[in-house]
Amino acid sequence: MLIVFNAQHHLHHGSELKDGAIAPSFEKPERADLILNELKKRQCGEIIAQQRFDRHFYVAAHSERYVSFLENAWQEWELAGNQCDALPLVWPVRDLAINHEPEYIDGKLGFYSMDAGAPITAGTCQAVKASADCALTALHHLISSHQSSAFALCRPPGHHAAKEYMGGYCYLNNVAIAAQAAIEQGKKRVAILDVDFHHGNGTQNIFYDRNDVYFVSIHGNPKQCYPYFSGFEHEKGVGQGIGYNRNYPLVEGTKWEGYKTALLSALDQIDQFQPELLLISLGVDTFKSDPISHFKLESDDYFTMGEMIANLNIPTLFVMEGGYMVEEIGINVANVLQGFEGV
Repeated sequence: MLIVFNAQHHLHHGSELKDGAIAPSFEKPERADLILNELKKRQCGEIIAQQRFDRHFYVAAHSERYVSFLENAWQEWELAGNQCDALPLVWPVRDLAINHEPEYIDGKLGFYSMDAGAPITAGTCQAVKASADCALTALHHLISSHQSSAFALCRPPGHHAAKEYMGGYCYLNNVAIAAQAAIEQGKKRVAILDVDFHHGNGTQNIFYDRNDVYFVSIHGNPKQCYPYFSGFEHEKGVGQGIGYNRNYPLVEGTKWEGYKTALLSALDQIDQFQPELLLISLGVDTFKSDPISHFKLESDDYFTMGEMIANLNIPTLFVMEGGYMVEEIGINVANVLQGFEGV
C-alpha cells in the first residue's frame, strides 16, 4: 500500500478550550509520528511525502472566503496585538446574523468556527494545506497508477471542517477535498465511509445536497457526545442528496459485535451505491482506551475492520482522522491497513 506522509504537520500544535480550561490539545504531533513509526516497523508500504497542489482544490470543497480566512487569520491576529493561540470569542448562534463576515479577527474566528477546539497558530495554515495535499497526493497516485489502495497520513485531521467552518481539530476537510477532486477528474460515484468515533459533520455538510457522493458515518450517539448537533439517523440528505447520507449512531460502551453489525450494514449500503472509488475517514478513537471517546474496540478488531472493507473490492483511499490514545494509535492504524491488505 502506498503511504503518503504530511511532512509539515509539526508546524501545527496548539491548545483548546475543554472542560472549562485552556489546555494542550489532544490532537498533537506525536500522533502522526507514532503512526509513521509503526508503519515503517511493519514495512506496510512505500512512504512518500505529499506533493503541492493548487488552492483551487481546497476552494472546490469549501469556499473562497473560508480558504482566504485560513490563509490570513494568523497575520490579522498578530496585527491585533496577539501572540497566543487564536481562539474564537463569540459564535453566531440561532437568531444572530450568520451570513455577514465580520471585519475584525475576533468576529471572524467565531464566524468560521463551530467550537474552541481548532486553534490557529503561526504554522497552522501551512500545515493544514500540506495535510490536504497529502490526501490529494494519495488520490493522484491511486488513480494514475491504478492501485487498489493508498493511505494518506493526514494531520491535522479534517472531517469536522464543513464548507465554511472549522472545529474539532479540523480546518480543511481532507477527505472531502479528495472526493471532490475525484469527481472533477471524472469519477461519477464516490463513497465516503467515516469510522471515526465522532460524527463527520463537516463531510456531511459539504455533500448533503449531492447524489454523486454517498456519505456513511458510524459514530457515537450525538445525544451523548461531540459534536452533539449532527449525526442523527433522520439526517438523510436534502434535495438531490436525499437518500445519499446515512448515519449509524451507536450507544456508549459499544463493543465490536455491535460495531460490526453497523459496519456490515454500512458496507452493504455502499455496495448498493456501486461507487468507483471509496474513501475511508479512518479514525481509531473507537479504541477502548481512547481518552475522549467511549467505544470499546480492541486492537485486534481493527484487523477485521480492514478485512471487511477490503471485501467490497473497490479502489480505496484511507485518510487519517482521529485517535488520541497515543500509545496504541499506530498499532490500530497499521492493523486496519494490514487487515485490508490481507497481511
